Amino acid sequence: MKERFDVLSAKCSRETTRLYSTSFSLGILFFDKEVRHPIYAIYGFVRLADEIVDSFHDYPKSQMLAELKEETFTAIERGISINPVINSFQQVVNRFGIKREWIELFLKSMEMDLADQVYNPEKYDEYILGSAQVVGLMCLHVFTKGNQDEFERLRIPAMKLGSAFQKVNFLRDVNADYEALNRTYFPNVDLSAFSDADKREIEDDILREFDEALGGIRQLPRSCRKGVYLAYVYYRKLFTKIAKVPAQKVMQERIRVSNGHKFYLMFDSLVRYKLNVL
Repeated sequence: MKERFDVLSAKCSRETTRLYSTSFSLGILFFDKEVRHPIYAIYGFVRLADEIVDSFHDYPKSQMLAELKEETFTAIERGISINPVINSFQQVVNRFGIKREWIELFLKSMEMDLADQVYNPEKYDEYILGSAQVVGLMCLHVFTKGNQDEFERLRIPAMKLGSAFQKVNFLRDVNADYEALNRTYFPNVDLSAFSDADKREIEDDILREFDEALGGIRQLPRSCRKGVYLAYVYYRKLFTKIAKVPAQKVMQERIRVSNGHKFYLMFDSLVRYKLNVL
């Protein structure tokens, strides 16, 4: 029966999320049950594409990404895929009416990672739109359950939150991206001479987006507000740690928040949520 395979598919998406992201996994746990699976499915699909371009260096990445793209849209039309993660994702796309345009924009950003890129401001914005902002819109589409007025009211904050998360990731991984993958995402920045002034300019941009996003988080439906706020708290803490160290150190090591401290932040966030002091 297909229902058994769908259960397996949902479990694969959930385990993919748990393996690759402690922060998002803990956040999703605080969603209402009916929201958890769709968000696991979206993250699982995004992670699948990201792994192709970031990790499969000994394999034909361009061909594999093209195959993923073809299989994804075939699965959406057919209503099934033998790839459990894609099968889980197509269910969410068809159930919630997620726009094909968003999926195409996401995959286009993944294609940009296949070749060495020097990002000008326009390309940088295009990459952020596809790799992060449309993923935020997919999640918001699930959260608002077809309420178009609510979706439009929260659309910009959702995009800002996705953008802020992505840019924090860029800062955290700046050395690995530059040294191992030959990527320089930040426009007009020479990473061979990455300065504290460069870093502060990037951080000011991220801080503005975090502030804009928080107002939207406060207005999210109760089914997801607590979990999204928790993910925000984790990333805000990571951002704070990165902001405290000089540019040279960021280029030498990967700054992270320990799992133990994440659990502390989780309990602190729950208290703030209950006291309505987000």
